[in-house]
Amino acid sequence: MAERFAFSPETLIKAYSLGVFPMADSADSQDIRFYDPDVRALIPLGWHDGRKPEFHLPRRLARTVKRHPFMVTFDRDFAGVITQCAAPSQTRADTWINADIRALYIALHKLGFAHSVEVWEGKQLVGGLYGVALRAAFFGESMFSRRTDASKIALVHLVARLRTGGFELLDAQFSNDHLLQFGIYELPRERFQQRLAHALSLSADLHLETDSRDLVDAMLAEAQR
Repeated sequence: MAERFAFSPETLIKAYSLGVFPMADSADSQDIRFYDPDVRALIPLGWHDGRKPEFHLPRRLARTVKRHPFMVTFDRDFAGVITQCAAPSQTRADTWINADIRALYIALHKLGFAHSVEVWEGKQLVGGLYGVALRAAFFGESMFSRRTDASKIALVHLVARLRTGGFELLDAQFSNDHLLQFGIYELPRERFQQRLAHALSLSADLHLETDSRDLVDAMLAEAQR
């Protein structure tokens, strides 16, 4: 039997290309709303070029990342990541990811547009994030952490891959305290739309065949120059 969605995955792709993203009011909500905020938050991908906002990697976290305390994979367990992102935690009692959103993003993953970063401690999934890639734009959706720094490590691995692959934009939707340490900054809607249009005019590659440890080590070495 074919899966039934609140709307089609193709509609979701079109929404992202227009700078709009979906959210449900809660995990139990039957409705999905689309949002186009006046201000958009971006995580910078620039590094020491003097022209773009720079991605900031705190020293303590850099030391942790360099030790590679966890195994990090991409697209190994997308369903597991989005399920954990939707689960209640000590810092979040409810979620905007309802059953329809979960099913839609799993469908987008099967179509090759949605991607996940998994952080493993042995065979246990202890952190991760997921988002949507369109051309040279990546739209971060949600992250979770069950161990200290697990979600932060996932983000660093993602940034290393995006930088290597020629991505121009990493959308975080809204700013929060967790992301301030990475140099997150805000743009008005009109300026964001211009940045998005530019990113969608370019091609990029996630290089999923490459181990992200190598990409992260190269990024850390570049930061020390």
